Amino acid sequence: MKKDIALRLTPKEASSEVYYRDLVAKKIKVHPSKITKIHIRKRSIDARQRQVMVQLHLEVYANVAAPETEFVTFEYQNVVNKPEVIVVGAGPGGLFAALRLVELGFKPIVLERGKNVNDRKKDIALLNRNNPVNPESNYAFGEGGAGTFSDGKLYTRSTKRGDFKKVLNVLHFHGAQDDILVDSHPHIGTDRLPQVIKKMRESIINAGGEVLFNSAVTELIIDEQEVKGVVLKDGTKLKGEAVVLATGHSARDVYSMLHHNQIELEAKTWAMGVRVEHPQEIIDQIQYHSPEGRGEYLPAASYNFSCQVRDRGVYSFCMCPGGFIVPAMTGENEMVVNGMSPSKRNSPYANSGMVVEIKPEDIPDEFKSHGVLAGLEYQREVERLCYINGGNNLVAPAQRLTDFVESRLSFDLPPTSYVPGTIASPLHFVLPDQIGSRLQDGFKQFGKWAKGFLSPEAIVLGTESRTSSPVRIPRDPYTLQHIQIKGLFPCGEGAGYAGGIASSAIDGEKCADAVAQMLSDLN
Repeated sequence: MKKDIALRLTPKEASSEVYYRDLVAKKIKVHPSKITKIHIRKRSIDARQRQVMVQLHLEVYANVAAPETEFVTFEYQNVVNKPEVIVVGAGPGGLFAALRLVELGFKPIVLERGKNVNDRKKDIALLNRNNPVNPESNYAFGEGGAGTFSDGKLYTRSTKRGDFKKVLNVLHFHGAQDDILVDSHPHIGTDRLPQVIKKMRESIINAGGEVLFNSAVTELIIDEQEVKGVVLKDGTKLKGEAVVLATGHSARDVYSMLHHNQIELEAKTWAMGVRVEHPQEIIDQIQYHSPEGRGEYLPAASYNFSCQVRDRGVYSFCMCPGGFIVPAMTGENEMVVNGMSPSKRNSPYANSGMVVEIKPEDIPDEFKSHGVLAGLEYQREVERLCYINGGNNLVAPAQRLTDFVESRLSFDLPPTSYVPGTIASPLHFVLPDQIGSRLQDGFKQFGKWAKGFLSPEAIVLGTESRTSSPVRIPRDPYTLQHIQIKGLFPCGEGAGYAGGIASSAIDGEKCADAVAQMLSDLN
């Protein structure tokens, strides 16, 4: 007998099968000894009420031999002599596009401007020791993209537009933990993601595809409004049947290259602000409604806040429970911070981006002369201001959260996970008023919803500016090709069609399918 059972349990009851086996037996009316297997299909935490509960969806076997747990596997065909498709960028969009191209019988040539994940780790270690940023190898550029060194969150609002379950299965097949197939808000963790990314690269190469590092694309080869290939920084020319452009939200030189060649771009809404960090204990106490925090059986708590302030959204972004703040700049004279969490989320700190929605019409007039790239220049200027106020190095300008909200300078700062260090700075004054004042009002609102959030132990660091790009690379909604250039497939976050690992992966698969459809139509 096989039964699907839903249980709502306390965290302690849900922590071990021993606690709920008897409950399951009563529900299906058998003796507990007759249950041969209980398999968790879905697990979620409900912290909306004072009593935190765990919801389990179980697959139960009784009086029959339980089948072995079967995971989805993938066998990638050999594509050595198949038509070649160029994939620019080895982030989640590019890697998933490449694997899908292999499945469809095409040979992907993946071009990554940065280094492989092992060498990239060395550059990031130097960066955390306050060494100058390597513009081609950092927290944004390199194998796996910006998502490699992040919390590794995998949930997305894009599931209706793609196969989210397949994305999870591909990541699991390449080494991600079993829990991502079960948890309602799965994450892999920055300690595990690099190995998963490496195995995805190996799958591409073992199937006959190519992955080339230190291979920045500087030009597209275009003939009669049709892309024929790309030119690399060293002058190498590569031809392909199509080009999937999955370069990420920080590849400003790509936007400039496209704009210079009169390839159409468009301004879009994006967001900028700060990263706020609390002791994780405070967030646990708030979210789990208990002065004891999460206790023994609950994970580090997260939050998701959003409100409207003077017709613009103010919201949390990329919340990292049990995580760290890291330097995420990609060039000189920039101060950019981001967050990441290990798989166990066991840091004593919780951090999140807190950002303000910025629409194209919000860009100050002084940047309008840059046309469609005005948002990029505005973004660059705010990063420069925070760089100057941080001391012209990787030290971040910072302020106690309570001082920021009340427009006071902090004379001392609380501890932080940000390794390069912080310096007291009046971020409420440094940030443009349309950002700083809205953040202040947003924080006040969040403090009303979550008592204890406005804590003097919390710190804000500037600036959280790479939530997404201010620029979109427009594409046809049906063919997914650029509206002007045939055979060019803008993909993922950098193109403006995704916002995270999972949605970028989904978009990468969609672009690969669109490439196959285009080439099929031609034949």
